[in-house]
Amino acid sequence: MNNEKNQPYQNDELLIGRNPVAEALSAGRSIIKVMVAKGNPSGAAVEITAKAKKAGIPVQEVERKKLDFMTGGAAHQGIAALCAIKEYSSVEDILKLAEERGEQPFVIILDEIEDPHNLGAIIRSAECVGAHGVIIKKRRNAGLTYTAYKASAGALEYLPVARVTNIADTIDELKRRNIWIYGADMNGEDYRKTNFSGGAALVIGNEGKGISRLVREKCDVIVSLPMKGRINSLNASVAAGILMYKVAESR
Repeated sequence: MNNEKNQPYQNDELLIGRNPVAEALSAGRSIIKVMVAKGNPSGAAVEITAKAKKAGIPVQEVERKKLDFMTGGAAHQGIAALCAIKEYSSVEDILKLAEERGEQPFVIILDEIEDPHNLGAIIRSAECVGAHGVIIKKRRNAGLTYTAYKASAGALEYLPVARVTNIADTIDELKRRNIWIYGADMNGEDYRKTNFSGGAALVIGNEGKGISRLVREKCDVIVSLPMKGRINSLNASVAAGILMYKVAESR
């Protein structure tokens, strides 16, 4: 699968029909989002979506034709769920890994990275530089789909990825653990002059909008990559890779 928007989903990440989705929710499986066909949902679909929302899982209404295409024409009964190809870890798991290695925590925080290719590429770079884990949002963020897995080139097997409801709250918790928060933004200090030693969390923002205002305010330091060309921004995964290697060098 090369493009999530134009190709059917892999069978191992898409649950089709009311009973499979309901059972997955009951079992606590890692679900990225539940998709419901527009129109008059059945009682079972209403119950499933309510349960998903209560669990903090995004619910998306889609055209029935789109659901037909995504499921390859299967009898979806107006409902399907996109599941993570790998179970998510917790923030505590990431910090525990740093402790086990006898190292100061090195964490990557993604604030609404929507492209699964970017997510996978960032996970790949993070594993290569020795980061201890990646933290993403439950909503408005690419999840651990087949595309992200493939783009990670296998790194997802070795690097914990945690999914949280609120990035700002997670940053507060990391600060209480003596971890400094570095946000990547166009209007920041030159990353080459920044000392990233000690516990560090690097925040990478949305491909178009960058870091959200609240998350930016939570950062201890804002760093930027100097631009000399005619365009003023880099691909999110490329920028993340450059900054991650600088953090690794400081450590």
